Amino acid sequence: MGLLALVLLLAAALLRREAALPARSFQIDFERDCFRKDGVPFRYVSGSVHYARVPRPAWRDRLLRLYMAGLNAVQVYVPWNYHEPQPGVYDFTGERDVEAFLDLAAELGLLVILRPGPYICAEWEMGGLPAWLLWKADIILRSSDPAYMAAVDAWLHVLLPKIKPRLYQHGGNIISVQVENEYGSYYACDLSYLQHLLGTFRALLGPEVLLFTTDGAQMEELRCGTLQGLYATVDFGPDSNVTEAFGAQRRIEPRGPLVNSEYYVGWLDYWGGPHASTSATLVAQGLTDMLQLGANVNMYMFHGGTNFAYWSGADFKGQYKPVTTSYDYDAPLSEAGDPTEKLFAIRTVISKFQPLPVGPMPPPTPKYAYGWVTLRKYADLLDVLDVLSPSGPIQSEFPLIFEAVKQAHGFMLYRTQLPRDILAPAVLSAPPHSICDRGYVMLQKEYQGTLERDGQTELHVKGKAGDTLDVLLENMGRISFGANFSDFKGLLGNLSLDSRPLSKWLIYPLAIDAAIQQGWPHAALPKSSCRGRAGPAFYTGTFETPGIAWDTFVKFPGWSKVSLCRVRRGMRVESMAQSYLHLPGPAVDKWLQSGPVLAPSRTPANPLCAWLDTVCWLPQQHHGAGARGGTPQPLPALP
Repeated sequence: MGLLALVLLLAAALLRREAALPARSFQIDFERDCFRKDGVPFRYVSGSVHYARVPRPAWRDRLLRLYMAGLNAVQVYVPWNYHEPQPGVYDFTGERDVEAFLDLAAELGLLVILRPGPYICAEWEMGGLPAWLLWKADIILRSSDPAYMAAVDAWLHVLLPKIKPRLYQHGGNIISVQVENEYGSYYACDLSYLQHLLGTFRALLGPEVLLFTTDGAQMEELRCGTLQGLYATVDFGPDSNVTEAFGAQRRIEPRGPLVNSEYYVGWLDYWGGPHASTSATLVAQGLTDMLQLGANVNMYMFHGGTNFAYWSGADFKGQYKPVTTSYDYDAPLSEAGDPTEKLFAIRTVISKFQPLPVGPMPPPTPKYAYGWVTLRKYADLLDVLDVLSPSGPIQSEFPLIFEAVKQAHGFMLYRTQLPRDILAPAVLSAPPHSICDRGYVMLQKEYQGTLERDGQTELHVKGKAGDTLDVLLENMGRISFGANFSDFKGLLGNLSLDSRPLSKWLIYPLAIDAAIQQGWPHAALPKSSCRGRAGPAFYTGTFETPGIAWDTFVKFPGWSKVSLCRVRRGMRVESMAQSYLHLPGPAVDKWLQSGPVLAPSRTPANPLCAWLDTVCWLPQQHHGAGARGGTPQPLPALP
């Protein structure tokens, strides 16, 4: 009896102790215009880091540097297409293990602001939406279209249950979750769609989680991007008037915390344009102005990283503007993860408003100059179609687009024959904006020139009846931001010869990744190819590490375009002379065997070389860079 009474007393004491502990909460205090974390006023200073743009071995390093800069939160996008490459096929392993990234942030003491879409923009391929949505040609993306909503619902029912246990209220580190992204900039303005998303997020995450939206600080954007039940935040850069920008938020949210969800501390680079830069002084002053107002700020990007493989997107601003492989963003942490002058300026500002972590900022990662790598031709692309398209060509009277043959990324080859003798040069032409996005033209395997989406659409050719005409189509990334981004790829219109349409096409979807996974090219003998032939070709080269693998930068001096530089899971380079590629140490460690390079039509003088050094070259015409750890794979360079 006495033992039972003692047990009951202990149980009662434990219950009283648990009742006395405050429940974990993250809420909005509309009276004091602030957030409250566990009942206490709270302000976050956050930075964006995208796990999909950072090699997994570097995740801890980048997050630790963010924490040591004085930030208390990290903002994270979840790209839907990165995790569901085919309908109903999901991948959350390895580099795609978003749960491991979130748990690592928690381990380092960082809160998380999660942005799971379904649309994210982020200058990411199709804004994070899967390309397979476009298999239904008339689908209306980001709307109440039943086909689109069915796919969204299926995805959210997979993703959000993984998120729920990591919400702050449930003991995790996720303090808020964004619904959609900058919807006010999209033409549809479908509030029923936003209402459906709100209901789904609430049903799957619960009633307590703080849900929000983000839009530009203009009333026309906030009008279609906001919804009752979702806290409205804004985004703007250091060149904006802080008072006016937050005034726009106040017209939607008269009370509550001021929030800049994307404070642009840098900017992206477009293919063929100059490297963007933003003054560290201007960034620091803008941050100071916002923190003096008591605002919550997320810096976009704090570390940009690299658009690996085929994941770079594009903007549409009057014309198609593809984003480079490099996503350096002129961010406080460089593409290589090194602290910059801008980072220390930001750290100084933060120190005036809240204590900094004890200890120094980790130094830059060590780099190594591996020197010159000689590259030798392995095979012309047109000579290995049996390897790259093992199922053979698709026959069609007229060209088919990527989506019609369920090719998401990369390249397709279109082949036909000249219908008659052409003794004098005839005009080979494409309808305006029908080359999506870049077409390399060969006649009898000789390079003739390049057709482009918003550029050159005509070439002059001559030849004999029956001569083979090949057009290699490159997908340079689907539009991630613009009025309507149903961005189909391939030949969207037929080619004509002196205004007469060509017909009887053979279409080769090129499965380069699949060929690599099956051991090509190391398991195959080199193809006998014409060394002097101009046109896309694979080249190989080797180098050795001196017993240690350090980061390096790869430059291709004299090359016109290296489009698919592959190291295990995909390193993509879109480079011109003056461009460089950041190659992380894990990639160097594995790059010990020969691997081919698909080379340009206009290659530098023999021997063809790449240069590996400790410094990068800021390009005058920045055309991109990127890397991923692992074994060498085909490195295509194109005209």
